[in-house]
Amino acid sequence: MHHPDLDAIRTAAARIAPHAHVTPVLRSGSLDRLAGCELFFKSEHLQRIGAFKFRGACNAVMSLDDATAARGVVTQSSGNHGAAIALACRIRGIPATVVVPHSAARIKLAAIRDFGARVVPCEVAQADRTRVTARVLAEQGGELIHPFDDARVIAGQATATLELLQHTPDLDVLVAPVSGGGLLSGTALAGKALRPQIEIVGAEPEGARDAHDSLAQRRLIVDQPADTICDGLRAHLSERTFDIISRHVAAIELASEAQIVAAMRLLWERLKQAVEPSAAVALAAILRAPERFRGRRVGVILSGGNVDLDRLPW
Repeated sequence: MHHPDLDAIRTAAARIAPHAHVTPVLRSGSLDRLAGCELFFKSEHLQRIGAFKFRGACNAVMSLDDATAARGVVTQSSGNHGAAIALACRIRGIPATVVVPHSAARIKLAAIRDFGARVVPCEVAQADRTRVTARVLAEQGGELIHPFDDARVIAGQATATLELLQHTPDLDVLVAPVSGGGLLSGTALAGKALRPQIEIVGAEPEGARDAHDSLAQRRLIVDQPADTICDGLRAHLSERTFDIISRHVAAIELASEAQIVAAMRLLWERLKQAVEPSAAVALAAILRAPERFRGRRVGVILSGGNVDLDRLPW
């Protein structure tokens, strides 16, 4: 299992620079006081397609040789990665097919289609996503770019931390949401390479706590059902991401559904930023475990902002 190193992450940053945004780092004095620490929000909900996923998708698509690219790209996604692949493929001028579960948020499904990808529906379970993706590859061919179990994608996701630590180099902790683990793996690899003493913490819903339990039990758990408002956090880790997280992540903090919704609303009220529940879980986890973060400088990856405004949870 290949793990991208700092050189690969810097190469990814240069590769995506013509296409991706350098997102701002936001601050809020009132949220600092509420959390008891200094919070530095890396605003990936302001990235292209509204999520950090464009970084990894763009790096993977732009790294393909011409012959491979001409055959097109296939992926599976609950929304944001699919939209990111669709946009990256449109920029490169190649076809994209995205296997999407029926549960995908309407705004995310619309984005995948708007960027020109072919959508193939599937059931929600990870096993069904994988089965349908394999069928599509067998039928039409193409290059598989997995949403998290891909070194090219992980290197791309890591560029968010590269930028954050260039902006604020003296952070004590980095917090990122975890689902399949691509973002948290990239955060850990970049964070530890640039600042070895930094602590890496994942954030996960109680209703989809397989990464938390995998880390606690020191074994990869892939058969726990996920029941959470965070539609982007329902996947499980791969062997690759579990290996990276086991090596570099200090802990995965949990948050309840009510805490996630409250954090989502706080980010709107205090930062004036609309983020999706999968992004708000990071702040929710910090507020739930104040003793871990008290008095420290904490970088927070706000992973996405693709929330259906007609179905806000409050």
